[in-house]
This record gives sequence, C-alpha cells and structure tokens, in this order.
Amino acid sequence: MKRLTVLRHAKSSWAEPNRDDFDRPLNDRGWKAARRMGLELKHRKIDFDLCLASPAARVRETLDGLSETYGDFQFPITFEEKIYLADTATLLELVRDVADDVERLLIVGHNPGLERLVAMLTRDDGKGLRDEVEHKFPTAALAVIEVAAESWSEVDPAGGKIVELIFPKELD
Repeated sequence: MKRLTVLRHAKSSWAEPNRDDFDRPLNDRGWKAARRMGLELKHRKIDFDLCLASPAARVRETLDGLSETYGDFQFPITFEEKIYLADTATLLELVRDVADDVERLLIVGHNPGLERLVAMLTRDDGKGLRDEVEHKFPTAALAVIEVAAESWSEVDPAGGKIVELIFPKELD
C-alpha cells in the first residue's frame, strides 16, 4: 500500500498586484500556517520518502516554513514545473511515474488541481473527509491518502481513502 500526501501551499501575498503569479511570496498568515503545519506533521510523525513540488515562490516558502518546525527534511525534494497550475491528468501522470521504492510521497502545489486530485483518487471514507475536500481545500490544507496499489503506476481514480485531513485553522 502506498501513501500519498497532498499539501496545498500556504496563503500568499497580493500586496504587489503587478508581481507575476509564479513569484508571489507567502504573507504573514501563510508563514504562520506553514510553520504550524510543520509542527503538526512532526507531532503526528508523518514522514516522506520523496517530495514533488511546484517551483513557485509560495510553494518553496511553504516548504521553508514547514522545515522551520518539522526539522531538516530527510527526504529529497524535486521541484517539478509541471505541478505549477497542473490539472488532475498531469498530476496523476506525475504520481504514476514515481519509482516504486517510494512508499510515502508528498506533493506540494496549487488548487484547483490538488483539490480535484484528492477527490478523484478517493472514495467515500465514511467520515465525510472526501466531502470536506470537495467543498473546500484551503491554503496549507493537507490530505493523507492510502492508495491500494503496490506500484504508483497502478494508482487509479477512487482507489484510495483519506486517512488524515488537516486544515490549518483547526490547529490554532
């Protein structure tokens, strides 16, 4: 069984309206949420073998904020340009291309692609977690999905179940 964790970047700044979207940094609230999520991941002992991340500034800063409280990452981070503004088909292709020795994968990126990916890959979990994601997957939200596959190439729609869903507002 594989474990896919999906993290949306933390809240970004709109203080400079002429700044390119790709280069928008986190705002103060975003930095706070990223640090809080890092602490929560450490507390819950959630770890990863690999991280695939959008190279956008707000994603890089989200990872920086996570590491401030989580500690140094003991897993590689690959910045993948395809994740920036990716649709679900592109995200699923990236997941399916991951090497099978990776058991715990983290993807960090953007909506609406991530929200749709979580909804597509999961079935009703009996706890309403999938419904929550379909309703809203806010900035710095994190979903952990157990995927019933031995190989990432076998990951199919509705083949997973959300086992943890963390929204930053619940941690304050």
